[in-house]
Amino acid sequence: MIDVEHWLTVGGLAVLAAVVFAESGLLLGFFLPGDTLLFIAGFLASAAGGRHLPPLPITALVAVAAAAGGDQVGYLFGRRVGPTLFTRPKSRLFDPGNVDRANEFFRRRGPAALVIARFVPIVRTFVPIVAGVGGMHYRRFVTYNLIGAFAWGAGITTLGYYLGEVSFIKHNLDYAAIIIAAISLVPILREVHHHRARQRSTP
Repeated sequence: MIDVEHWLTVGGLAVLAAVVFAESGLLLGFFLPGDTLLFIAGFLASAAGGRHLPPLPITALVAVAAAAGGDQVGYLFGRRVGPTLFTRPKSRLFDPGNVDRANEFFRRRGPAALVIARFVPIVRTFVPIVAGVGGMHYRRFVTYNLIGAFAWGAGITTLGYYLGEVSFIKHNLDYAAIIIAAISLVPILREVHHHRARQRSTP
């Protein structure tokens, strides 16, 4: 439904940076297709993708910087807003359940959640905010933030760059994007399942 390849071909690195930044730390960015965007960005930076984007190191660096910057904003937002975030009413653009799931995710995994959550859609948007709400030590936050931004931003972009050389993927990029999107939903569905199971087991 969202033509990510067209976005990137027309908007280039500006679109890549804007979407990754928004999905990483802005509350309204949770619905954006971050995994698919990074994968296709890597492909478009390759010869197979027509080099519509700059070489892989530059494209990956932009993705990493935008991801790290987005989480930074999310953390500062959490520090500023504080616990009031958990009491905001549900609306069309905000579901407090997403914050609850991110809080539980962070509580179970500690600082490493900042790295793991990068690969979990929706949760990755809210975990840095939860870290800010919880008053996580800033230096520790920055460390895990940079590790997660590099693992996700550079990792998936590089994956798209090299898998784009595969003939089937090169000629069926739409299907590849759908597969990446479907795979990215598995962790969030798993988290939702665990969250509901815990709710049922709580007296």
